[in-house]
Amino acid sequence: QVQLVESGGELVQPGGSLRLSCAAHGRTFARGVMAWFRQTPGKEREFVAAIAGYTGVDYYYYSDSVQGRFTVSKDDAKNTWFLQMNSLKPEDTAAYYCAADSSSIHYLDKNEYDYWGQGTQVTVAS
Repeated sequence: QVQLVESGGELVQPGGSLRLSCAAHGRTFARGVMAWFRQTPGKEREFVAAIAGYTGVDYYYYSDSVQGRFTVSKDDAKNTWFLQMNSLKPEDTAAYYCAADSSSIHYLDKNEYDYWGQGTQVTVAS
């Protein structure tokens, strides 16, 4: 059974930083896609960042809203990926979900991911 376990969400002040982690159990995704999405009440779940490794080379993707502030990374030995979030803004407040798929899916399409974490809440407020 495949399970994605997230951690790291909490309350942080504007301008602060957080690092989210997603540990995968039961399958490795180094040659697939590992991603982060976020969702606020009443809105669609939106893409944040992804690492796509299915070509044998890792490619990194970011949404325009987080480009330059967030960094996605991974530790293949631990089957874990991370989202380093800097210069946080109140509009970054959301439930953050990690997602993964072991095939060559389109990283932007949330419907193509086979596995999801349970979500971790990030709140940016003073």
